[in-house]
Amino acid sequence: MPRRKAVAAPAESHADPISSQVCERVKVLRQQRGWSLEQLSAGSGVSRSMLSQIERNQANPTLAVTCKIAQAFGMSLAEFVEIPGASSSIHVIRADDRAHLYRSDADCEIRTLSPLHLEKDVEFYTVRLKPGGSLRSAAHFQGTREFLTVEQGRIRLTSGEDTSELAKGDSASYRADVVHSLENSGRSDAMVFLVVIYQ
Repeated sequence: MPRRKAVAAPAESHADPISSQVCERVKVLRQQRGWSLEQLSAGSGVSRSMLSQIERNQANPTLAVTCKIAQAFGMSLAEFVEIPGASSSIHVIRADDRAHLYRSDADCEIRTLSPLHLEKDVEFYTVRLKPGGSLRSAAHFQGTREFLTVEQGRIRLTSGEDTSELAKGDSASYRADVVHSLENSGRSDAMVFLVVIYQ
């Protein structure tokens, strides 16, 4: 089936409120993740030029394009287009909601426990690493810190030039504005609760 293209809004018309909100949300979420337009394009299958037009509110994304972008952010379509204040103030993330599965492969599973569609300074995750598995991250924004608690297994934490071995029940805080990593240094699955705080 051929891909449907997003339709550019005529210069003299104004995008409706929902379309404008979607356009703004794409930009906000991409910046929160620290992704480039190229990275979002690779993750969503939507061209860089189209994403750029959407972020500048110069194109109204079709439903198919919006779904692809939402999936790239690990969100359901409903979460992606939700208008703040239009629903309950209680946001529940169900245990079986795969939309919040940020990453899942043979070595690592990351699940977000915080609603990524909200502008915020804190993100909350669970990270599960198979034996020998690792999660390596580039430096985040200046001043970013991470806090973790080991729920299961053993973890080797590296932040910049510093390294520490952690076991079940141990907690640590560290700089995340430098290259950092988590490695499963044990023989069984390891799981941590991870909080990212931006300044």
